[in-house]
Amino acid sequence: MMKQSTRRQFLASSAATGLGFWVAGGVSARESTSPNEAIQIACFGVNGKGTSDVHNASRFGKIYALCDVDQSSLDGSAKAYKIEHKFSDFRELLDRLGDKIDAVVVSTPDHNHAVIAAKAMKMGKHCYCQKPLTHSVYEARQLGKIAREAGVATQMGNQGTALNSMRQAAYQIRAGQLGTVREVHVWTNRPIWPQGEARPPEKPVPPYLNWESWIGPAPYRPYGDGYHPFKWRGWWDFGTGALGDMACHTANMPFMALNMRDPTAIEAKTSGHNGDSYPLWSRIKYEFPELNGRAPFNMHWYDGSQLPPAELFEDVTLEVEQDGKKYKPYVSGCLVIGDKAKMYCPGDHVRKVELIGDVEPLEVDYPKSSGQMDLSHVEEWFRAMRDPSQPAVSNFPDYAGPLTETVLLGNLAVWKQGRVEWDAQTMTPKNDPSLMRIVHNGYRDGYEL
Repeated sequence: MMKQSTRRQFLASSAATGLGFWVAGGVSARESTSPNEAIQIACFGVNGKGTSDVHNASRFGKIYALCDVDQSSLDGSAKAYKIEHKFSDFRELLDRLGDKIDAVVVSTPDHNHAVIAAKAMKMGKHCYCQKPLTHSVYEARQLGKIAREAGVATQMGNQGTALNSMRQAAYQIRAGQLGTVREVHVWTNRPIWPQGEARPPEKPVPPYLNWESWIGPAPYRPYGDGYHPFKWRGWWDFGTGALGDMACHTANMPFMALNMRDPTAIEAKTSGHNGDSYPLWSRIKYEFPELNGRAPFNMHWYDGSQLPPAELFEDVTLEVEQDGKKYKPYVSGCLVIGDKAKMYCPGDHVRKVELIGDVEPLEVDYPKSSGQMDLSHVEEWFRAMRDPSQPAVSNFPDYAGPLTETVLLGNLAVWKQGRVEWDAQTMTPKNDPSLMRIVHNGYRDGYEL
């Protein structure tokens, strides 16, 4: 602990002197001038999204250790970054190298996010975690509390939060651009992985895979071909379905614009599910009450083959062309409807915006980034490490935790395939106590939160 305190004290003091971080206000980190200057990082999950997460973190700090359950991925990444410290169990890495690292990047399957992030933050490590922040509603709120108590810099990997176009749109809605908002529609083309299927047949665990660590806190099941490295998203025990995978992106702008938290009810219609794999499609309605002067409104979510009603797009002119085909609406996006105007944002991130109605675009002030989505996002996290007075926008306690909590509440209604009355203060589904197993899933011994 003495070594950990020394590193944190050094990093805090370096903020005052601007040591080894910014170059002309841009997003590039200059090379360290002393071994102790660089922020030392441990990365958990180095394949898939972890590939770019490790790369982006390496632009601002020193990758000191790597952890992945897949030995082939681990060896390849360790060779690329010349890392000698590599592990297949996150607990071993943190227990052995806790005094050597300052920050962690978590890019594992959803069900392992919270246990890794919580252990690291309790050890005083700054934490970047991929979206959705957690696997359950309970975990989302807990990680926010742990982060605040630990006083660490945090950031969720919903990189579109750093786009100036996204922030401007959100702040225009805050300023009354659309008038009183009553409806929000958000949709995605996910899932692009199997859902609604029976479990794959049991097979021997491949020699390169640490299946015990892959399962982590989830209920144990035999290995099969339907999980690692990508198809885990479709299983209740491991993923969060299309909703959890994409809504932290596609619902991000309306969340920022409307303080979209603590719905009083959520209702879902689905293709049906077997309690093991998520449904092929779902439609979910969230009911948000008045909040601090913001009017009540409903958000409608669509995934799989589902889209908002076509008549909502009759006055939309913005088309997106892809593979020679023009889309209106696009395969993913959001539409915010007020009593004065509408705002249409096609795609997973708010890069394009169409304002529909007899209104002029409002000039608004908003927190501006350097404009490069992925790097600007990571930049904010590293800046927060150096200067705690400038937390990243998508930090755990104030933004990422509440956003993830709102998103994952939809899965309570998906599980029930009906209506859920929600008490946000007590985190209780008022009309169905059996749903508490979805609110707060259990953990296997040795992997507790």
